[in-house]
Amino acid sequence: MAELHEVKFVKNVMIPVRDGTRLALDMHVPEGDGPFPLVLEYIPYRKDDAMPFTGHHHYLAQHGIIGARLDVRGSGASEGINKDEYVPIEQLDACDAIEWLAQQPWCSGKIGMFGASYGGFTCVQVATRQPPHLTTIIPVYFTDDRYTDDCHYRGGCLRCYYDIGAYGSSMIGMNAMPTYPEVSGDDWARIWEAHLENNEPYLLTWLQHQTDDAYWRPASLRGQYDRVKCSVFMIGGWRDGYPNPPLRTFTHLKVPKKVLVGPWNHARPNGAIPGPRIDYMHEVVRWCDYWLKGEPNGVMDEPAVCVYTQTYDDPKADRLVTSGHWRQDRAFPTPGAKEQVYHLDAGGALSASPGADGSDAYDYRPTVGVCGGLWSGGVPFGLPTDQRPDEIHSLVYTTPPLEEEVEILGWARAVLHVSSTAEVMAFVARLSDVAPDGTSALVANGVLNGTRRASLTHPRPMTPGEVYELEVEIDCTSWRFQKGHRIRLAVCSSDFPNLWPTPQPGTNRVYRGSGHASRLTLPVVPLSTGDDQPVFQPADPATQAYQLSPGEAPWEIAQDLLNDRTVLRTHTRGTNRANPTTEVASDARLEVSVSNRDPGDAVATGRHHRRIVRVDGVTTVDTNCTLRSTESAFHVTVDLNLTFNGLKHFERRWVRTFKRELL
Repeated sequence: MAELHEVKFVKNVMIPVRDGTRLALDMHVPEGDGPFPLVLEYIPYRKDDAMPFTGHHHYLAQHGIIGARLDVRGSGASEGINKDEYVPIEQLDACDAIEWLAQQPWCSGKIGMFGASYGGFTCVQVATRQPPHLTTIIPVYFTDDRYTDDCHYRGGCLRCYYDIGAYGSSMIGMNAMPTYPEVSGDDWARIWEAHLENNEPYLLTWLQHQTDDAYWRPASLRGQYDRVKCSVFMIGGWRDGYPNPPLRTFTHLKVPKKVLVGPWNHARPNGAIPGPRIDYMHEVVRWCDYWLKGEPNGVMDEPAVCVYTQTYDDPKADRLVTSGHWRQDRAFPTPGAKEQVYHLDAGGALSASPGADGSDAYDYRPTVGVCGGLWSGGVPFGLPTDQRPDEIHSLVYTTPPLEEEVEILGWARAVLHVSSTAEVMAFVARLSDVAPDGTSALVANGVLNGTRRASLTHPRPMTPGEVYELEVEIDCTSWRFQKGHRIRLAVCSSDFPNLWPTPQPGTNRVYRGSGHASRLTLPVVPLSTGDDQPVFQPADPATQAYQLSPGEAPWEIAQDLLNDRTVLRTHTRGTNRANPTTEVASDARLEVSVSNRDPGDAVATGRHHRRIVRVDGVTTVDTNCTLRSTESAFHVTVDLNLTFNGLKHFERRWVRTFKRELL
């Protein structure tokens, strides 16, 4: 192993972009003879709140690569304004910054981009712009389609808890936080005032675009994969909120590429729950050594596809490790893959041959889904539990015990012939692994709003009683069903609290048999032997799931029995030192409440508190965001309040109403 470099930290380099705005950059730079290649992370999450000489930028520099972090315009210490995510000027800014950095004498001219979540998104978005010196990208937990696979909409349904309880409302407060005088110097007041006066809740824009319209396309890789000309190393997680984009993108890219998907949630693979955890930065550096330094280390001779094949575990929310093994393939789709079809049959059977003609009915209950876990985009918990309480309010179809193991990799599909008494109704397909004792563990699920049956762009109401064929794509996964276990498909019409309930009560029916061949199709692949295991550097194992103080619940479901409402509550908090004289603390609380009698009656409130403690005083930033619905509309109230040393400093409010577009 090469000797590690000493590292120097360079603070707040101001990079000019085409309209004269300057973006703020921090760098961890290797000591020694340069020039060095550079890997850029490009996000709006305030670089100045991170302690120097820590994290992956420092790790890169120790291995001879400049680790750089750039604040998006209008965020952190960067100039300009920020009213929405992933806007075109943001991508052009990154291109300008890359070309500026490539010209500096300490840079070799070889530039990579790396980042998780927002930083993964910007990797693929900027790559479509083809800046000349962008040599490779390493997107982690990213999407290739902002409408179908992001935190705002899914299957033509509005996502529920996350934008209110986490990212969407959180960014209102983050974009209002002050930069620090010792960083911004003479520009401190001007930069902060511009951020404050031009801050807008992203959520208001997202609710204006309830269909897959032109707004979502420019920052979505899907439909323009051919515009990526550099090499790509993708990292994803099966319990992450973005399980579909890595392998989908892999199949479309025509450049040198690799993909690694583990069992992880939306946390970096060296710290994710569930594990096993790996030192993923070791893999990132190997990739960069080849593509940015030209070292012949064999990384491109290895199988291009490496995924963790999961298998059954007792479905506990605090589970720390996923059972299974690593699988490597030279290509995807997997050589030797085939489709295995199971037909919905009478008596709740899932049969290998077409079943008896008939239909099965269920009443729509808008809070089914509480056992399905939380969409993973930031909260440090949310694994699904035993599915049986949700299956009580679902149609359930199950195979006999398996006589041999079945391994899948890719997308399962449920083709459902359905009708509803409502004009707006969603249909959720849940694929589960049923143990011999009857415990039902969620493998993956999918959803389609029936009003989007023909188009995500131009929805049409369902005609009550009319039968429609819906194809519901179930999230990409890798799973091995063990001998003696059973495969189950459950059909319902909600995924609470991950999806906002559709507003009309209704009775739904699923049709089966020769005239209406409702079925489940599995992407079955040859059993992997586990003999060709990759050699990953291990990371420290997890010792416990996320916890608050005794008596405080991070994640709870409550039932209001008299009013027949189901309530979700979450609570997270954290504290970190930005530097020796600055402490930043955060506290986030969410409550979502839905009426089981009137699914149009739903309300979510997210409260985000930030506190910056410095020698010159205490700044607090409080955001309160409430989204409530009726059958016909969404109503949004947002309040932003800042104090300095206990006195009111800034406040603003937004109140908006949006017509529901068959959601």
